Amino acid sequence: MTAIPNILLALFGFVVVIGPLVFLHELGHYFVGRWFGVHAETFSIGMGKELTGWTDKRGTRWRVSALPLGGYVKFAGDMGPAGRTDPAWLRLPAAEKARTFQGKPLWQRFLIVLAGPLTNFLIAIAIFAGFFTLYGVPQTPAVISGVVAQSAAEKAGIKPGDRIVAIDGRAISRFEDLAIYVSVRPGAPMALDVERGGRHIALSATPSVREIKDDLGNPQRMGLLGVTPGREIYQRMGPAGIIGAAVHETVQTVRTMVDVIGQIITGARPAKELGGPIQIARYSGETVSFGVVAIIHFMALISINLGFINLLPIPMLDGGHLLFYVIEGISRRPLPERAHDWAFRSGLAMLLGFMVFVTINDLGSLGLWRTLAGLIG
Repeated sequence: MTAIPNILLALFGFVVVIGPLVFLHELGHYFVGRWFGVHAETFSIGMGKELTGWTDKRGTRWRVSALPLGGYVKFAGDMGPAGRTDPAWLRLPAAEKARTFQGKPLWQRFLIVLAGPLTNFLIAIAIFAGFFTLYGVPQTPAVISGVVAQSAAEKAGIKPGDRIVAIDGRAISRFEDLAIYVSVRPGAPMALDVERGGRHIALSATPSVREIKDDLGNPQRMGLLGVTPGREIYQRMGPAGIIGAAVHETVQTVRTMVDVIGQIITGARPAKELGGPIQIARYSGETVSFGVVAIIHFMALISINLGFINLLPIPMLDGGHLLFYVIEGISRRPLPERAHDWAFRSGLAMLLGFMVFVTINDLGSLGLWRTLAGLIG
C-alpha cells in the first residue's frame, strides 16, 4: 500500500471506531439528563460547523456537524469548562431553573455525568456478551500441561500438573487470566501460589522478556513464563453466566490498564508505549482490514479505554466533575469559583502536556524521528 491509502484507511478506521463510541458516550449523558427532566439545548452528531439539523418537540437542536468525531450534548444551565455558572441562569424563573442541569440536586448531576463513562463500560460488556454467546466463555483451567525447557517456569520449579492458584496475591481461576497477568509483566519477579498434589507451594518466577509483533505488526514487549495449558475450553452458559463473564472480562481489562499505567509511572515499562490519537487511528485503520469481528472486538477495548480515561479525576474530564461533586457532597457546599478556575487551568495544562507527549510518541512510532536523524546525520 502507498502512504495515501494507508492514511485514508487510518482516518476511516478512526471514524468508524471512535466516532460511534464518543457519540454513545454523550448519548448516555443525554438520556439520564432527560430522565431527570433536564432540557438538552443541543445534541451534536459530530463536531464543528453544522451541516444540517432539526429541532425536536422538546426543543433540542439535533445537529449533524462537519467533523464525524463523536459529538456532544449541551444542557440548559450547563456550566462552562471552568465551572463558572452563567449569570443569566441566576435570573431565570424557578420553573425554568428546575429544567436546567445546575437546578438539579447534586446526586442527579452526579449520575448525569457518570452516565457517559458508564455507557462506555456497558457497550464493552454488551460486545463481550455477544462474543461469548456466539463462541462460548473461555474457561480453560489454570493447570499446567507442559513446561518449556530452560524457561522461567522451569527455573522456578513449576511442573506439569501444577495448578496456579494465585500470582502476587491475585486469585487466578483460568489459564486466560494467568496469560494476561504474565504477559504485561516482562522481567518482573512474581510470587506464585501453586497447588500440587493437594497442597500449596510458594514459588517465585521472573517472566522472560520477548519482543514480539501483534496481529497488526506492531512491536510489543511481552512477558513469558514458558508454560502451556491443556485443551482450551469454551463453555456455553445461560444469560446470567454470559453477563457475569462479560463483566469479568471488562474488569480484567481495566485492571490490566491500571497495571500497565502503574508500570509506566514507576519506570518498569517505557513511557514511549503510551499512544495517542495517531496511534489509535493507525490501529483502527489496520483493524478495519481484518474484518467486522476484529473491528467490534477493538471497539470493546477502546470503549473501556474511553470510560476509564473519562473517570480519571482530572478537571475537564467527567472524573474531575465527579470529584468536585463528591467534595461538594462532603462539605455541603460547592467549591468556590476560584478553586474551579485553578483546577480548570491545571487540568487543561495537564491534558495539553499529555497530548503533546503522546503525539511525540506517535510520530516516533511512525519513524519520523529516525528519518529526521538520518537526514541531519
